[in-house]
Formats: sequence, structure tokens, C-alpha cells
Amino acid sequence: MSGPPITELTTRAREIFRLVVEGYLSSGTPMGSKALAAAARLNLSPASIRSVLHDLETLGLLAAPHTSAGRMPTEVGLRLFVDGMMQVAEPTAEERAAIERRMAEPGPIEAALAATSAVLSDLSACAGVIMVPRREPLLQQLQLVPLGPGRALAVLVGEDGGIENRVLELPAGVTPMALQEASNYLSARLGGRTLAAAVGVIREEIAAGRSELGSASADLVERGLAVWSEDVGRRPVLIVRGQANLLDDAAIGDLERVRSLLDDLENKQSVAELLDAAREAEATRIFIGAENRLFSLSGSSVIASPYRDREGRVVGVVGVIGPTRLNYARLVPMVDFTAQSLGKLIG
Repeated sequence: MSGPPITELTTRAREIFRLVVEGYLSSGTPMGSKALAAAARLNLSPASIRSVLHDLETLGLLAAPHTSAGRMPTEVGLRLFVDGMMQVAEPTAEERAAIERRMAEPGPIEAALAATSAVLSDLSACAGVIMVPRREPLLQQLQLVPLGPGRALAVLVGEDGGIENRVLELPAGVTPMALQEASNYLSARLGGRTLAAAVGVIREEIAAGRSELGSASADLVERGLAVWSEDVGRRPVLIVRGQANLLDDAAIGDLERVRSLLDDLENKQSVAELLDAAREAEATRIFIGAENRLFSLSGSSVIASPYRDREGRVVGVVGVIGPTRLNYARLVPMVDFTAQSLGKLIG
């Protein structure tokens, strides 16, 4: 999705284009030639303005909704505006204080991250999202407990005292002794390791024939690892707050788009994958409409920025999701400031 370079537009076309985009982002309604002619900085007749609007529409930068004689920016036009014309406005002192105050509230880091997502949602009138640092706990043991014919409970215990469990389907004929042997083997090699590290060690031992396990027990070990590895790999660590902000008065005439957006936000795995695309960015990234597959149908935009620990390593992503009619000039520096503040919090 690309339009002509901004330098290819005449001074007159750039000014009219900027007024259309800023007017649309501010009001949410297409801008007509009469409204543009009334702008103090334009000394042009409505007819002259209509001619320029037509040229900009031909270039794919503007569109004319069938219900209105005015023009609004296309997604290509928004990208051109954001990359080449937008002048950002730093967060106000009140906005910075509100973000820092919510981060400083006492409690675990997860609570601070949720509060940060909520305050970002409140300030932006969008949905606030945070991809939480991927912190793998050190493990203590994995116990396989028989539940009945063909089923067992895989209980994973972390060194921090956390306990999770999953139901495991078993092949026919598995004995309690095989379950116990597999449990002892797993626990002996999980201790003090993350799951990813333990999986590598265990599978290497089994493949090299160093496990001293029978075939039935080795199969149980592989099944136990598979159910946990698959689950951890798929689980998005994502906090979303403020979906209700998307149901404002402006959304009434576009309920199908908003419904599609809310459905997208329910798919946290896909949202996490989208935010993951911003992890390697040096600065805040903006995804507009069809530029991202997830929100192409709802025509929504994402502003996202990575945040780093004190060693400079990217540990997560923070951002906002809303309609393409966002106040990008205000929200981009706000998201950037939030990312910087989170970096100081994570330490």
C-alpha cells in the first residue's frame, strides 16, 4: 500500500490534502470544498478546490463516500500523511503524570501492566494493549497422575509455588508403574530449568538412548512434554483494556466494523502475533487498516511501541487499537512515552 511521494504534490495540493486529513481525523466526517474554502489559509474558490480534490482522489489519496460530497483520506492517504506530514504533539504534563501514577500503584508487576493498559485506553479513547514480558518460570517437577482408563493428569509445579495441570490422553495398556517412572524421570530433569531448556535435555537423552526408560515410559514422557510445549507456545500473554471505548457515538453508523474489531480483539493469539511484529522496531510503529491482516476487515489502526529492560533488551510491546480515524499526532508520542516509562518500571 503506497502512494506518490509527498514531494510530487504541489504546494497547493499538499495544503488541501493536509486540511482534509486533519479535518477528517478531528471530526470523523468528510471535508467538502465549501468548508475547505472557508479555511483562513486558503485563498481559493470552491471550484479550484474541487479540481485539486479530484486530482488527489485520482492519485488514490482521497475518497468520496457515496453519501457525501466531501472527501476523506484513504488508507494510502493516511499512510502518506503519517509518514510525511504529521507533526506530533508531546504528551501533556497531566497525561504523563496520569501514566506514571498508575504504573506506580503498589502491587505485583502484572497489576501495574494492567493498570497501564487501562490508563492508556482512558487517555486515547481506544483499546489499550500490552504484551507482557515472556518470563518462563523455573520448574520443580511434573507429575503424571492416573485419572482412569486412557487418561492422566499432568501436574506442573514451578519453583515459585505455581501449579498448573492438563489432561493427557494415554495409549491403551499404560500401567501406574510406567506413569510413576515417567514422572520421576521428568522431575529429575526439570528441576531448576525452564520448560524449553528441559525439553531440549530430555529429548536429546531419549534420542541418544541414554534415558534408561522403557518404550512405554519414553512415550509417556514425550506425551507429557508435548502437551505442555504446545500449550506454552500458543498461549498469548496479552492484556487488553478499554474495548468499550470503541462503542462511542461515532460507531453507531458503523456497527458492523466495530463488531468485527471486537471479534478480532477476542483472538488474543492473533493480536499478540501482530504486536510481535513491533518488537524489532527502533521506534513506535503504526499499522493502518489493511496493512495488517488481522484488522483488514474492520479497517482499524494499531499504534505500538516496544519497551525494553535496563540492558536494552525488548521485553514486550504496548499500544492502542482503534478506528483508522485516530489522532495519530497525539497518540504516537503518548504510546512512545508509555513504552519508555514501562522500561523504567521493568528495570
